Amino acid sequence: MPTELRERIAGEIALSDDPGRTIRKWREEFSLSQQQLAAYMDVSNSVISDYESGRRKSPGVGVIRKIVDSFISMDIANGSPVISKYSPAEKDDFIIAMKEFPYGMDSKEFIKQISGKDVNPDDLPNRKIYGYTIVDSLKAILSMNSADYLKIYGWSTERALIFTNVHYGRSPMVAIRAHPLTPAMVVYLKPEKIDPLAIKLSKLEGIPLVVTDSSAKDIINRFEEKEDP
Repeated sequence: MPTELRERIAGEIALSDDPGRTIRKWREEFSLSQQQLAAYMDVSNSVISDYESGRRKSPGVGVIRKIVDSFISMDIANGSPVISKYSPAEKDDFIIAMKEFPYGMDSKEFIKQISGKDVNPDDLPNRKIYGYTIVDSLKAILSMNSADYLKIYGWSTERALIFTNVHYGRSPMVAIRAHPLTPAMVVYLKPEKIDPLAIKLSKLEGIPLVVTDSSAKDIINRFEEKEDP
C-alpha cells in the first residue's frame, strides 16, 4: 500500500479544522460516492454522510485509518489512477519553492508575515496554513496539465498557493475553481491589477485572496529566518 499518500491523507484529515469537509474532498478526488465508500467499509450510508456533514463528532484515529485504507484499496482495484497522480516525482520548473510547516500557522499571521492584504471582502474564519507552494503562473499556464496540478499541493492542501508573474489573476483562480482540491489561501506577488472575477471566485471558494509586494525570495527568506533559533 502506498505509505506516503496514505499518511498524507490521514494527516490532513486529522489536522483539518473541518475533518468532514476534508474527507469529502478526498472521497471526491478518488471519484467515489458516499454509497461506494460506505459499502466498502461495511457501514451504513448515513455514517459517511454524518461524518462529512459534521453531524457526527470528528473521527478518531481508527476511523480515519479505515477511511484512508478504503480510498487506497479501492483505487488499487481500479488501476491506481489517483495513486499514480500523487507518485513522487521531480519538482517541475513551474514550482519555484515548496515548504511544509511543522505546525499550523494562523492565516492572519501568515498574511502578516508576507506583508500581504486580503482582497476578499468576506469575513472568513481564521484557517491554519501548513505550508506554501510558490508557482510561476506563466510557466504553469504554458506547461501544466491536470495531473501536474496535484503536485503543487505537497503534503497538504491546507496551504497557501503563491503565484508569481500575475497580471490580473484570473487564470489561477479559474484553475482552482475548476479542480476539486482547494487551497487554504491564494497569494499573488506584485500583480498589475486584480480582475474582479478573481475576487468573485475567491468569495465562492471561501478562501483569502492575498496580494503582496514581497518577492518570492523575500517570502522564502522570511520563513527560513522564522525557523532559526
